[in-house]
Amino acid sequence: MKELVSGILIGSIIFLAVIGVNVTPLILITFLVGGFYFFYIAQGTVKFENIGTDIRLGTDITFEHIGGQDNAIKELEEALEFIIKPEEIIKMGIRPLKGVLLVGPPGTGKTLMAKAAASYTRSAFIATSGSEFIEVYAGMGAKRVRQLFNDARKKASKQNSQSAIIFIDELEILGGKRGSHNSHMEYDQTLNQLLVEMDGISFKADPRILIIGATNRADMLDSALLRPGRFDRHVQVSLPDKVGRRKILDIHAQNKPVDDDNILDDIAAATFGFSGAHLESLTNEAAILALRENANSITERHFNEAIDKVILGEKLDKKPSRAEVERVSVHESGHALISELIKPGSVSSLTIIPRGRALGFMRKTAQDDQYLYTRGELEGDIMVALAGAAAEEIKYGNRSTGAASDFEQSWELAMKIVETGLSSIGVVNRKDTPDEILYKECKEIISNLENRTRELLISNKESLFSIADNIVAEEILNRERFMELLQLN
Repeated sequence: MKELVSGILIGSIIFLAVIGVNVTPLILITFLVGGFYFFYIAQGTVKFENIGTDIRLGTDITFEHIGGQDNAIKELEEALEFIIKPEEIIKMGIRPLKGVLLVGPPGTGKTLMAKAAASYTRSAFIATSGSEFIEVYAGMGAKRVRQLFNDARKKASKQNSQSAIIFIDELEILGGKRGSHNSHMEYDQTLNQLLVEMDGISFKADPRILIIGATNRADMLDSALLRPGRFDRHVQVSLPDKVGRRKILDIHAQNKPVDDDNILDDIAAATFGFSGAHLESLTNEAAILALRENANSITERHFNEAIDKVILGEKLDKKPSRAEVERVSVHESGHALISELIKPGSVSSLTIIPRGRALGFMRKTAQDDQYLYTRGELEGDIMVALAGAAAEEIKYGNRSTGAASDFEQSWELAMKIVETGLSSIGVVNRKDTPDEILYKECKEIISNLENRTRELLISNKESLFSIADNIVAEEILNRERFMELLQLN
């Protein structure tokens, strides 16, 4: 058909040229139409056919490869029962799930769980991302959605599977609240098509299709996507607790020569707030450090240095001036001294070796995971954060820009005291309370704690300066050396 149209068009142009008609405008129009066709339809179709990544049956990722997510895995396995046991589902009159939403911070294993779900159910698996559906041309996103479902059915048939799993990462891009995008209606049309396709999923169809979406911003998703009959099951994939972190470390240390497996208990305790991806990076960095030293095994020192690298970044070659080194040592000594006085046993080490954007760093000892805090505990954390700048003032009579992140942390903690009803103004609603009242209360909290911190440092001035002098000379103080200096004064 395209060849016939092209032939007629070329023949017409030649005929008109022969009889003396000016064909230049016609040629220009032909080029414009042809270019539009090439870039809009031809190019768009090529991309549109290649949407998603096809991962064949038998992927070696299973739920056993995922640590620290026992509850999430259990919930997901329950949702997968309708694929594995269709007869029992029909017998019990259960409406099968069409979609499962994995919600959690980055790096917690949402993609791995989707792959493991495909392996668990022996399903054809297609992985894609929400950003792959959005184009500047109207209607292309909806076409991509239709093609995605068609591809899932074809690939399940080709792989002799009775089910297919479509995994959509970054679902908030594709499924964001309608009307929130001012640029064009392409987002809304694409989401509408996804809703239509999900409504068309039939349990009796062959193959059975399950949609697994992943997001770390569930608050951005359209309500129509979250209602029953679409994404019925919401699975929280949270940051792992201490037991979970130990399991993840075991998985990633299996092929590495760890000096003593008991080391991993201490590392798991010291990595509160780390995701699975962080822990994988941690074990890898520890192995790299051991390799650099030509060590035969990975020791606790390698793991501890790897923790610093994951949190703060690589050691820097830049050398601060002598005056900066002395100021940083006073700053970090202030943090450490107040931390130890308020919560004995809390200081693990402190250093003035630059890493990333930090010129110094105090590491706290491993603590049990904590999820609830009293006002006193939050105030203690604020005092530790303020202690660096307060120590600088005591020594030099002024502060430096090195305390900027400390002040930001202090303000966030003070705001947490206010928002959780622990301040003198009682229970408040963040949205309904004037900013002036919140600001005044936070300012008062920080001001009072700043005075307490300064008084505590002044009463322990000899210890403060002694620790600072020694850290300048030694660069790193471990807990034993820190406590020795503290007791001497």
